[in-house]
Amino acid sequence: MPKIYNEKNVYDAAIERFRTVFNEFDNYYVSVSGGKDSSIMLQLMAQEARKAGKKISVLYIDLEAQYAATINHINELIDITKDVVEHWYWCALPLSLRNAVSAIQPKWICWDKKDKDKWVRQFPTERKDVDLITEDTLPEGWEWFFRGMEFEEFILWFAKWFNDVHGGKTAAGIGIRSDESLNRFRTIISEKKERYKSLPWTTRVHLRSKTLDCWNFFPLYDWRAEDDWTAVVKLDLAFNPIYELMYKNGLSIYEQRLCQPYGDDQRKGLDQFRTLEPETWEKVLNRVEGVNFGNIYCRTSLLGNIKSEKPEGMTWEQYAVFLLESIGMYAPEVRDHYHAKIKTFIGWYEKEGIRLEDIPDEADKKLEASKKAASWRRIARAIEKNDFWMSRLSFGETKKDVQRLFELKKMYRNIIRPQDADGKKLREVAERLEMEETP
Repeated sequence: MPKIYNEKNVYDAAIERFRTVFNEFDNYYVSVSGGKDSSIMLQLMAQEARKAGKKISVLYIDLEAQYAATINHINELIDITKDVVEHWYWCALPLSLRNAVSAIQPKWICWDKKDKDKWVRQFPTERKDVDLITEDTLPEGWEWFFRGMEFEEFILWFAKWFNDVHGGKTAAGIGIRSDESLNRFRTIISEKKERYKSLPWTTRVHLRSKTLDCWNFFPLYDWRAEDDWTAVVKLDLAFNPIYELMYKNGLSIYEQRLCQPYGDDQRKGLDQFRTLEPETWEKVLNRVEGVNFGNIYCRTSLLGNIKSEKPEGMTWEQYAVFLLESIGMYAPEVRDHYHAKIKTFIGWYEKEGIRLEDIPDEADKKLEASKKAASWRRIARAIEKNDFWMSRLSFGETKKDVQRLFELKKMYRNIIRPQDADGKKLREVAERLEMEETP
């Protein structure tokens, strides 16, 4: 290993930490994600567990929208460590996760039965050597779990449950490195954290106001990306092959992350899904609110149908505003075109004595369909369809609108494809645009 300090390299330091854990604690588990750090941590701890005659447990939280390569690697880790792993807890539960791609749905719930038809993967199947934990097969003592539980809260409750079941002092291994982010660095070095016998790579776990007899330990906290890959090569360790694909896709070893696709690094993460596993990408697109905007406005036609759903608790008026704001992020000229049409539409009804504040959220569906009633649902549906003429609001094709499309073609090469056009007239114009004709 390249890094040397206090006459010790990081590999030897990590091995000493594992040995300290086995000597000082009564039971142990490690959290794995399928990423390189947790994978290396598990394999090194398994190596030392064999030497010490110890058994360990593993926690894997399946977030549903995972690379197929990650799931394959998790199964590989199960196979190569089964001789020392007493319990492998594979949790496929409806947990609440961060969704940074949508302002109206800041959270999404993985493995939610309500969205079963949209799941990115088939539900995991049971293995004899795995404790598969689902919403329908919760272990005894899991009364604390509920649908939509926050991921971070779940981890703390699991630690408490594990310690309650096993008793004594519990050590929970976390495979993070302090050089990956400032937040991770602060997590590990914070002077406010209670440490086990002042060991800098440990911190006590607290659940709300309750202090647990459980300690997180970070055996690889002082490693760097170079150390990870040196260990993989020199020690012949198994690793997730998705990293090789990331490297071939232009990401350096310092940029590679196995984060959930809709997190705060979503733009880079979603682009990786699209390139590395296109079959997974197509399913990811339709899984979470807001993702498809990036698909339409960055990848396909600007005027393709928006695959979006109004979230519960949001009015149609709020939803219409959100759609306009989202379109404006990618094509402000299209947003302004729609806004002008909607303003004119509302003006018609104001002349009939119907004020803006009197427009209902929903009207009779038959009246909406026959274009005889104004409603915010009707407006939102027109935006969803990316109906450039806004025919759903009783507008017709105009020469000015056609001219505007050709102007937009100069700004956005992907303005509209014939197969994405909504209606015969728009399709005809799209075909002309594709042939680069002028009006």
